Amino acid sequence: MKMKKTMLTMGVAASLLLAACSGTDAESEAGSSGEDGGAGGTLDFYTSQPDTDATALVNAFNEQHPEVEVNVFRSGTEEVIGKVLAEEQAGDIQADVLLVADSVTFEGLKEQDLLEPYESKELEAIPEDFVDPDHTYTGTKVMATVLAVNTDKAEQLPDSWNVLTDTASEEQAIMPSPLYSGAAAYNAGVFTRQDNFGWDFYQALKDNGTSVVQGNGAALKAVQSGEKTYGMVVDYIVANAKAEGSPVDLVYPKEGVPVITEPIGMIKDTDNEEAAKAFIDFVLSEEGQKLASELGYTPIRTGVDAPEGLKSIDEMNVLSAPLDELSSGREDDKREFKELFGE
Repeated sequence: MKMKKTMLTMGVAASLLLAACSGTDAESEAGSSGEDGGAGGTLDFYTSQPDTDATALVNAFNEQHPEVEVNVFRSGTEEVIGKVLAEEQAGDIQADVLLVADSVTFEGLKEQDLLEPYESKELEAIPEDFVDPDHTYTGTKVMATVLAVNTDKAEQLPDSWNVLTDTASEEQAIMPSPLYSGAAAYNAGVFTRQDNFGWDFYQALKDNGTSVVQGNGAALKAVQSGEKTYGMVVDYIVANAKAEGSPVDLVYPKEGVPVITEPIGMIKDTDNEEAAKAFIDFVLSEEGQKLASELGYTPIRTGVDAPEGLKSIDEMNVLSAPLDELSSGREDDKREFKELFGE
């Protein structure tokens, strides 16, 4: 149980006692948490989303729930989870809601009993494959890792991941690190469990001089600037850059692409369950999913179109691996990558 939740409970108890002694209407006092007696107060939101996207999401949520003050902590998925686990060790998790890269990360939190089940009313419009059967987390969007290509440097768009290991592309490729990026960690788990890739693929990337940076944004910048010709990058940021006029394009390789769903979930013993539920409902709602599309993501909700330039999940050849293997092997995968690339 969180320490701050204990203090809050004591405060509520004291308030109810005073109300009983003074004859104050208990229903009126309860309504102080929000205009309708529901969501209100402070919500701590931890996410790996880009700052601009997190800000847009919070602003849109506050248009519906101005009574909720949302505090945001943003970093790479691995650092976000590291913060949560450090707070858990200290006996005081500050986060109420998490939205980070992939389901494997949430499976780890679920195994540690750190998530609170919540069956949102919006789940009817979310494909079952993207919803945890125990309702501890739900995907919020579809994000594929694709080839980012600098169109000024590449003579033509490739159609295969093999371009990254071709000697003609020596020292011309870049990718985010699985030690920082949740998407990259998921990719490593998926690629290395494919018969036609495996760890041999990552060894070939290393041998061909592939550079490693912290996140997807840094990898894309290197391709945009022409420092590198190719990158392994999540699709939406490449499409956004292309739409803004950068000399980049994206390719969904013929062998298939790993896909993450950037799930959302509620921390167990949250201080503000009603606000947390309201936030999750908004993210999964039609309005929240239209916002995701406007920000350049492929929505996960049926009936909401993908933005121009991106494929829907039905159009993708998806590379996958058993979730239990990805979850149990995550730390070994990162250790293997670190030994190989020295990151």
